[in-house]
Amino acid sequence: MKEIQRQTRSHLMSLFKQFGFNPRGDLGQNFLIDVNLIELIVRSANLGPRDVVLEVGSGTGGMTAFLAANAGHVVSVEIDRNMFALASHAVQDCQNVSLINCDVLKNKNTLSRDVVSKVQEQLAAIPNSQLKLVANLPYSVATPVVSNLAASELPWQRMVITIQWELGEKMAAEHGSNGYSALSVWLQAQSSVRILRRLGPKVFWPRPKVDSAIVSIWHDAEAASRILDRAFFLDMVRRLFHQRRKLLRSVLTGMYRKQLTKPEVDAILTAEGHEQNSRAEHMSVQSLVSLSNALCTAIRQKCESP
Repeated sequence: MKEIQRQTRSHLMSLFKQFGFNPRGDLGQNFLIDVNLIELIVRSANLGPRDVVLEVGSGTGGMTAFLAANAGHVVSVEIDRNMFALASHAVQDCQNVSLINCDVLKNKNTLSRDVVSKVQEQLAAIPNSQLKLVANLPYSVATPVVSNLAASELPWQRMVITIQWELGEKMAAEHGSNGYSALSVWLQAQSSVRILRRLGPKVFWPRPKVDSAIVSIWHDAEAASRILDRAFFLDMVRRLFHQRRKLLRSVLTGMYRKQLTKPEVDAILTAEGHEQNSRAEHMSVQSLVSLSNALCTAIRQKCESP
């Protein structure tokens, strides 16, 4: 607990001065300096000895140490060598922490193989374990980290994350609202999204120029099981929302012109109860899942037929 209590603005400023470097804005290094909020984040994750925690952005190791005190194992990823050195010192006495100095992303659509391998290794070491993402996520990687973890085959059960307020709103947005997006649909189709707290800039150092949010995302295995092909579904919603204001029929016939004819697309839309002038931005998550399943089934059947 000592490390967490020391992560105040004055302590961090002294620490950076001592080691001769500054927080990097290009890496989104805004450190949470309110210990009560760190406690809220960790408490909201409901950690226990069977939990393997993935933390992205170790920073100075303040939250890492708190996570280690509550979880079975913590895999903490830090891209910055300077921060990695500070975090390593902060958790040197924690036997259940694996620190990795790398980019958490292989590319924008894939998590790092090293990170995935380390997480899988720790999951295998703990019987009946489950994965939780608990992190003060750098703004620049928040969307791909959350989206790619949700797309992976890792047994994630919950995410409790600090992200930009507007992104939190987008994740929780309902159909027909301005923030409703492919990310909204992708997450809500397989989980429950809830904004726990709005955070002003003053609880961070250096202070960001925007508000942040603590967001909780619970995995819903039953909802996820209703998606026939998750890769197909993710691709469909991403492409649909890239042209969210165009007519659904026009977008779909263009997307699947090599697999389905216009009459076949029309038949699917009619069977699903959609008019030809429907738009993706006004469709509920459940209706998009059902449409994806229908399209995927039709394409598979055509591919299998002689």
